[in-house]
Amino acid sequence: MAEEEYCEVVVTADDADWLAGFTRALVGERLAACGHTVAPIRSVYRWEGAVHDEGEARVALHTRRSLVPAIVARADRDHPYDVPCVIAMPLVGGNPAYLAWIAAETREA
Repeated sequence: MAEEEYCEVVVTADDADWLAGFTRALVGERLAACGHTVAPIRSVYRWEGAVHDEGEARVALHTRRSLVPAIVARADRDHPYDVPCVIAMPLVGGNPAYLAWIAAETREA
């Protein structure tokens, strides 16, 4: 598979335990090969006319680009936020063996 077929999907949440469970579900269903969670992070953002400065957690999921719509749909369904942060960034290179592992550990779209 070409490197362009892989991406990192970032998801944030205010509850690191919820985010870990969400990540386990995605990996269990082969929507992501893995997730690297970082907590705490500090998020500063505007929401409903006010600036917020709050603690959150962040996960970086490694997956196929073709699975991003399924991850977005799952977040829309399960995430506690009205508008969850779910963004995908293409991988432009990497260890070929690691990229092959992502392919082996994820399903076809």
